[in-house]
Amino acid sequence: MTDDAMHAMRDLADPVSPLSTPDSGTGTAVLERPEIKEQVNRDDDGDADRYAHYVSKERIAESRITGRPVVALCGKVWVPKHDPSKYPVCPDCKRIYDEMMK
Repeated sequence: MTDDAMHAMRDLADPVSPLSTPDSGTGTAVLERPEIKEQVNRDDDGDADRYAHYVSKERIAESRITGRPVVALCGKVWVPKHDPSKYPVCPDCKRIYDEMMK
């Protein structure tokens, strides 16, 4: 390939790309790409599994003020919105709580 052809190809190439200005030596090129954060839906609209979970009263009160999710003893993460007295107690939360009280 002639020098004129190489210059013409460089002019057409993406000026931001590290590959647009290759040199004759060996090396490494870094291609940047935007970081994409995957949004995890931590709010399942209350208790999708229809259990009342064990969470401290302080955390529940804080969640009601801030809207931040809480984490139950069983690991469930959600924003409390429903009256827990209408649901049976989560068996995993109860088991963990009972083991903590021994």
